Amino acid sequence: MKSDLFASEHLAEAATFPGMTLQNAKSVKYAVNGEMHARQGSMIAFRGNLQFEHKSQGLGGLLKRAVTGEGLALMAVRGQGEAWFAHEAQNCFIVEIEQGDALTVNGRNVLCFDSSLHYEIKTVKGAGMTGGGLFNSVFTGYGKIALMCEGNPIVIPVSPQEPVFVDTDAVVGWSERLQTSLHRSQSFGSMMRGGSGEAVQLKLEGQGFVIVRPSEATPQKVAN
Repeated sequence: MKSDLFASEHLAEAATFPGMTLQNAKSVKYAVNGEMHARQGSMIAFRGNLQFEHKSQGLGGLLKRAVTGEGLALMAVRGQGEAWFAHEAQNCFIVEIEQGDALTVNGRNVLCFDSSLHYEIKTVKGAGMTGGGLFNSVFTGYGKIALMCEGNPIVIPVSPQEPVFVDTDAVVGWSERLQTSLHRSQSFGSMMRGGSGEAVQLKLEGQGFVIVRPSEATPQKVAN
């Protein structure tokens, strides 16, 4: 049988070392030797001796999720083998977090990560409930995390001299050491005339970076 489908860039080669790699722009391959964590429902294929189990967030995590609406529905993948992960054909990117680093990420943009990483749901400082209640997952420790977003993300450097303002529906994540606050860019007169659609942004100050996607958040699908 012959087809461009069988070209080398489409073939899944056997992993040469444990951990995650990009299979292609839309999926991540993880060679499991022990345990890793992934978004529930994101596994698209696997081979080997693997078990997929619901991962409890503990009472504290469940309470935070109930109050904030933010959280990660996770599964633990255990055993030895290879698994592939993807979500709605979104673009995938791998970030390596080192000791002392901290990355805050919107839960909707997390695909999978090493079990050596720790995450906690935290309130975005300075946002409060006036921003609709902004909450993100903060990752610390040592290991890799696979992020996903619609389109190719934009990474914008932030410096003390040049703060960055981002749409809260477009932001993927940022380096944790940045200071955050809400910024209102729309005048009262503009609001009275119907508004510009860009009333409030998240202001990031300090030294670091922010990741945004080239579109605003789309409404979540409602299960029937």
